[in-house]
Amino acid sequence: MDFSLTEEHKMIQDTARDFADKELVPIAEEVDESREAPLEIVKKLGELGFMGMMVPEQYGGAELDDISYVLAMEEISRGCATTGVIMDVNNSLVCEPLNMYANDEQKKRVLTPLAQGELLGAYCLTEPEAGSDPSNIKMTAVEDGDDYILNGTKIFVTNGGFANIFIVFAKTDVEKGSRGLSAFIVEEDRPGFKRGTREKTMGIRGSKTYEIILEDARVPKTNLIGEPGQGFKIAMEALDSGRIGIASQAIGIARAAFDRALEYSKTRKQFGREICNFQAIQWKLADMATKIESAHLLTMRAAWLRVSGGDYVQASAMAKLFAGRVAVEVADEAIQVHGGYGYVQDYHVERHYRDAKITELYEGTSEVQRLIIARRLIRG
Repeated sequence: MDFSLTEEHKMIQDTARDFADKELVPIAEEVDESREAPLEIVKKLGELGFMGMMVPEQYGGAELDDISYVLAMEEISRGCATTGVIMDVNNSLVCEPLNMYANDEQKKRVLTPLAQGELLGAYCLTEPEAGSDPSNIKMTAVEDGDDYILNGTKIFVTNGGFANIFIVFAKTDVEKGSRGLSAFIVEEDRPGFKRGTREKTMGIRGSKTYEIILEDARVPKTNLIGEPGQGFKIAMEALDSGRIGIASQAIGIARAAFDRALEYSKTRKQFGREICNFQAIQWKLADMATKIESAHLLTMRAAWLRVSGGDYVQASAMAKLFAGRVAVEVADEAIQVHGGYGYVQDYHVERHYRDAKITELYEGTSEVQRLIIARRLIRG
């Protein structure tokens, strides 16, 4: 079993790490406090090819693999969790379903500028009564000549405050439940589209999580992704692959918290010596490092299965489930290592703790991941 990275993978990792250290670490606190997305820096990610990493070159992407994506996501999220989730949504939840299901005209018109970072995307699935149960979606899409008329409200839309392109899921046949769900490209300037309430989130504060409202929004049939009734499949496949990205984000946040705890333990003195010399702190550091490495390996396995054409659904659920918990636990322990200083903003670990929690919630809660894993185990 070979755990070594290819030269290309090392290059991607080094590029992302250098970018994170120079561009993201210095501004992460400001992003958190201002609650504003670092959009100029996101454009630089597009120039590096990080906004459409798995998209073919003919549609403006970098045409890299999921392993490259994991490595880049870990580093970018280590630098700034907000930037990490902007990158993740654009890649996993927007570019990937378009790459898999959009027609050639849609790819040239929408996917190419998204992959290059010229436009940014968002994914609109969740509704007030449809979170873990997307079959209960109430948004409708009614045929009217060459158009569909969309009505309804989506909530918790990450990137919702600044995205230009939205993938929206709506019922084209309300009698068929999840089989009546379809996917649409909706532009932010389309009549009937409007942004509602912005959520005041605990972490990833610059991601601008919004409510999106469609009121008699006329969307041309040329904006339908795939076929009518294919929306549930498109949504679930996007989430299956997207969980690899969120697991990577969680690992990046955990690494950031661990690095700060390790550095602090080497400089903070109590009882006449650095606290890293005390066994209680050493054990914390050892456990934190082991958990991070375990989460990384689980996530890399899920990415490898997807690259090799294997069944990665269970593996991606396991990776997200475990990495999300690790991020929270490591950030919690990082605060403990800092003692009282960990509770104040100047030492950053409280921000990592707030950023970490969302990785157990979005793109399927930890409870949903356990359901996916259990059903796969039982089915055999």
